Amino acid sequence: MSTLLLVEDDAGVADALRLALTSLGHRVVLAATGEAGLAAMAERPFDVMLLDVMMPGIDGFETARRVRASSLLPIIMLTARSDPVDIVAGLECGADDYVTKPVEPRVLDARIKAVLRRAAPIEGEPVTLFGDLAINRAAMVVARGGEPVALTPTELRLLLELADHAGQVLSRHQLLQRVWGYGYAADSRLVDAVVQRLRAKIEPEPGRPALIRTVRGIGYRLDRPRP
Repeated sequence: MSTLLLVEDDAGVADALRLALTSLGHRVVLAATGEAGLAAMAERPFDVMLLDVMMPGIDGFETARRVRASSLLPIIMLTARSDPVDIVAGLECGADDYVTKPVEPRVLDARIKAVLRRAAPIEGEPVTLFGDLAINRAAMVVARGGEPVALTPTELRLLLELADHAGQVLSRHQLLQRVWGYGYAADSRLVDAVVQRLRAKIEPEPGRPALIRTVRGIGYRLDRPRP
């Protein structure tokens, strides 16, 4: 049973989601504000945070930024606004996924399970090297120049998928299916946002990526650095 932290200021929506997700096998803890959500995280561990965007006090974007400053907890944003700018803003703050309100509980359940699966180990060569970047599958950790790199489960899963197909171009659709577990053309911004976050952590010069290359109009390719 997974333990979810639902940060939602609308009491009616929060209670309905809590009941629905509980019936689907989850344990749900409610927080009505971003501040309350951060306080709850300090008291106990959670498996996934479900985070509303529009809230009094600190909004979902700022809450996500504060979570990411100290935690790799998977975050699914809940947004009533389908504007791509808002969605990308949430992803750039560190969210792993988003769901547009009104939320269908079984769809949300599927997204939660997909996020949890991304935290599971992937079999393969124990350690893969890309220059000074070392990917240790057994330990599910990544290091650059011998220093650990803190990656969220989604960022790690994306890196592993690219590493499994090093030198090959993977389309955004392929990455959505293999990393996120579903494929909607409109969600290609999920891939782009997480690639940007990943580059910021593993590339010596994120503005001039040498590892994760963009193949314009198609997707991404992980290259081994030149000597």
